[in-house]
Amino acid sequence: MLRVSRLADYAVLLAGRMAREPARTFTAAALARDMHLPAPTVTKVLAALARAGLVDSQRGPGGGYRSAHAATDISVGAVIAAIDGPIALTICAEASDACDLMEICPSAANWQRINEAVRSTLEGISLEELTGGGAGFPLPAAPVAAVPEMAS
Repeated sequence: MLRVSRLADYAVLLAGRMAREPARTFTAAALARDMHLPAPTVTKVLAALARAGLVDSQRGPGGGYRSAHAATDISVGAVIAAIDGPIALTICAEASDACDLMEICPSAANWQRINEAVRSTLEGISLEELTGGGAGFPLPAAPVAAVPEMAS
């Protein structure tokens, strides 16, 4: 089954929340509390989003995280890629030299076409569009369980 990872899903929620108020600085603890997510998970996700340049981080008193861009300028695809790496449905879509069967596989070209359609669709949807224009960004009703470490 094709599915966005739980961490990528959380990243979209967190990035969407911050991008709605790009001038505001959020602490990881406040985001974890407001979004009902485990604090260690929020910290990991925010660090990955910062490495990708989607959020800015500032240490020290008054520090925290803020969106590096407006919600209209951040794609869902960019957020997912920041957490899970390049969007690739199959190994041949990830890199043409990653599969030993590439030269003889009758479906490789079609898998690449399918992957490109998924990738371009995700990159073509902004956080603004995904969240319905930011009107009442939904918050989870209850806390969720912690997520295992991200693969690095």
